[in-house]
Amino acid sequence: MIEDKQRWNKRHVKKPMRHESSEILKNYVKHSKVGKALDIACGTGRNTHFLEEMGFKVDAVDLSDYALSQIKNTKNINKIETDLDEYNLEKNRYDLVLNCNYLNRRLIKQISDSLVDGGVVIFETFIVAHDKPEQGSMNPDYLLKKNELLKAFLDLEIIYYEEKDSINLRGENNKIASLVAKKIL
Repeated sequence: MIEDKQRWNKRHVKKPMRHESSEILKNYVKHSKVGKALDIACGTGRNTHFLEEMGFKVDAVDLSDYALSQIKNTKNINKIETDLDEYNLEKNRYDLVLNCNYLNRRLIKQISDSLVDGGVVIFETFIVAHDKPEQGSMNPDYLLKKNELLKAFLDLEIIYYEEKDSINLRGENNKIASLVAKKIL
C-alpha cells in the first residue's frame, strides 16, 4: 500500500490531470436525487467539487494523500484516505456513486449494494482495445472487457451505456466504457 501511495502521489504531481469535471457526470447527474454521493478514486477532486457545488454531501475516497490535499475543506466533503483494495462500501447509503478512470472489480457488487432505492451509479473507465489489442500500456487487469461493465450492472435499470474511443485526461488516446444506471427495487 505504501508503494502504491507513493506512486500515485508522484503521478499526481508530475502528470496533473485537467480540472474540469467528467462529461458523463455533467450530462447524467440530473438522474440522481441530490443527497449523499461517493466519488471512488477521486484524485484531486475535479468531480468531488462539481458534486459539492450541485448540493451533494460527498465522500471522496482515494489512496493518495497528496491528491486529497488538493480537495477543498468544506463541511460537505468528507475526505477518506484509504486503499480501495481493502475498503468496503456501506450498503444502502448513497444517492449517487461515481467511479471514473478506475477499476476495482471487487467493488462492483458493493457499488450496486451501496445505492439507496432510486440511487444512480455513473461509471466510466478504460476497456481493452479489441480491434488493436497490442496498443496500450495499461495493465490488462485494470481494463474492462467488451460489455463487461454492462453485464456487471444488469441488476440495475440501465439508463445509458456506450463503449468508444476517447482521449484521457492527460491527452492520450484510449477506449472507454461508460454506464449510467439506477437502482429500482
